[in-house]
Amino acid sequence: MIKDIRAREILNSRGDPTIEVELETNKGIFKTSVPSGASVGKNEAVEIKTSKAIDNINNIIAKKLKGFNEKKQKKIDRFLIKLDGTSNKSNLGANAILAVSISVCRAGAFARKKPLYEYIKKISGNWVRIRTMPKPCFNVINGGVHAGNKLDIQEFMIIPQGETFKSNLKKGARIYHDLKEVISKKYGRQSTNLGDEGGFSPRINDGLEVLELLRKIIRKKNIKIGLDVAASQFKKDKYDIKFYQNIVKKYPIAFIEDPFGEEDWSSFKKITTKLGKKIAIVGDDLLTTNINRMRLAYIKKACNGVIIKPNQIGTVTETLQAVKLAKLYKWKIIVSHRSGETLDSFIADLAVGVSADYIKSGAPARGERLAKYNRLLKIESELN
Repeated sequence: MIKDIRAREILNSRGDPTIEVELETNKGIFKTSVPSGASVGKNEAVEIKTSKAIDNINNIIAKKLKGFNEKKQKKIDRFLIKLDGTSNKSNLGANAILAVSISVCRAGAFARKKPLYEYIKKISGNWVRIRTMPKPCFNVINGGVHAGNKLDIQEFMIIPQGETFKSNLKKGARIYHDLKEVISKKYGRQSTNLGDEGGFSPRINDGLEVLELLRKIIRKKNIKIGLDVAASQFKKDKYDIKFYQNIVKKYPIAFIEDPFGEEDWSSFKKITTKLGKKIAIVGDDLLTTNINRMRLAYIKKACNGVIIKPNQIGTVTETLQAVKLAKLYKWKIIVSHRSGETLDSFIADLAVGVSADYIKSGAPARGERLAKYNRLLKIESELN
């Protein structure tokens, strides 16, 4: 039974204010802190000012949820959605609602005496049949709004293809250190400054130059490349389908995320038709973890992969509904962090609990990124 909920302000990895929640039951206290993004899709649930969100938790949500059974995740999430009363959670704030929802999930797992990832699998339903470890996507070079350079493409990721998460993490960390040496020698030590997500922020203006650099350093190492273009952040389209076709021919690309703007459905459909059998065309700003936009994308054949970010939609239940729909569509599923992160590792358990294909948690560096990777190491050791 929920006895109390208390919220306070903490700082995220960019030094901006965010929320930490303590949810108390008769079995213990369960903490959650929530991230925020710099590259935000216009269709995401609304993150309100932190001080207002904290006030909403302490003075509205806490009073209304006292006495609820923490094992009733769906019931509590539905109640929070109804209490907010808006389609985009702009009243109570998606940041306030999510912090509480995840804390409820942690409390429910403890009450059921299950690891968090196992509990997530349970409340997801029987559509999660096989538990697998996600492949990590290490953001090794940052651009766009995540860095201080002139690169248009927001994230250049390396994706080791080993059999275990542990081996993939080791390989990713080794490449990261090798890349630092190469960048320092070629572009100067100042080019090893880090972007928001721990990747290097070299003084390179051309994305093709970055791809060539990565190809040389990962040669014959069974590593693929992932790109988050984040085209919605462009003032106008900078890349066309021919550009993407050319790089897919030349480089070991696994997926391209948001190659076009968040409302450019026709271009998404064209690129999925052209490249969808070779790689995943992934929607982030296009879909915003929202089942209505996902259904529209499926009808339009606009993508074959989805980014899952709980704070885009606001509750654990809605996040799981989005994953379930993606599984039905046979899309690639990438559970993702945000650029303004905390030490909270919930998305690691989420990725395992729903058997996601990939997890994005930034570079293999910095505490807020490693919290997720280290949690996945522990989960893998428990499963083995």
